[in-house]
Amino acid sequence: MDKKEKAYLELALGKAIVGSTLVVGKFVVASFPVFLASALRLGIASAILVPLLLRREKGLPSVPRKDLLVMFLQAFLGVFLFSIALLYGLKLTTAIESGIITSATPAIAGLASFLILKERLTWHKNTGILLTVLGVLAINIIGSSTGVERGSDPLLGNLLIFGAVIGEALFITFGKIASEDLTPLAISTIVSVFGFLMFLPFSAHEAESFNFASLIFSSWLPLVYYGAIGTAVALVLWHEGVQKVTAGTASVFTGFLPISAMILSFIVLKEPFAWSHLVGIVFIFLGIGFMSRESTA
Repeated sequence: MDKKEKAYLELALGKAIVGSTLVVGKFVVASFPVFLASALRLGIASAILVPLLLRREKGLPSVPRKDLLVMFLQAFLGVFLFSIALLYGLKLTTAIESGIITSATPAIAGLASFLILKERLTWHKNTGILLTVLGVLAINIIGSSTGVERGSDPLLGNLLIFGAVIGEALFITFGKIASEDLTPLAISTIVSVFGFLMFLPFSAHEAESFNFASLIFSSWLPLVYYGAIGTAVALVLWHEGVQKVTAGTASVFTGFLPISAMILSFIVLKEPFAWSHLVGIVFIFLGIGFMSRESTA
């Protein structure tokens, strides 16, 4: 397996794992309030990543001030605000409209890499982004129900969802900036710790009134998976892949998130699998094929 193929595998697995957390998250929020669950899963991730970083790199790495700011922005935009915007947006708008908006992530990330990193928008890249967006749209629109209910405040809700999309796109783009000077493990660890600290004061407030004694052992298992695999492993895989390719190329692999969520929803949650979902998968893999024609960074 060459450098490019390894990068694609890391990016695909990283986002596929994130997709699995959408299913696992249903079990997590059934037992924990949202801010407390977010702090606990990032705390678990940090408890794994910090000792691993200290062991592999023989101590704390020297972090340039520029990279520290970049990773703070990654955590703030792509971890903290992303989670909040998505959560409250879904309370105000429908899942169908939310899915349509989040399908724009690859395109927004590709545009962000062009505007911020000055990456060239080639024909292959433009085609790959377009096919990926069409694929995710097929999964979210054609395969979804067609009810007319739009939620209590669809305009504000959709704006919040779009804010989450921008946060994820900037997370991808800023990750490429930081990866030039630090190892993927160092970036993943620092972003995880920053995210934990951001959620900590809000989770502390929820923890005051939360009855931990009411939890059973099985209630903790989804949260442990969310923190250890869905956050720690997914972050490391993503940053390992981003270090080897352009941010625009990496952005198309966000298409693996809805594929993973869709398949696991069918297997674990017994949600129906429509032929239209297969159409979406085909478009997404065609898009990845076009993007893979780009050379590695």
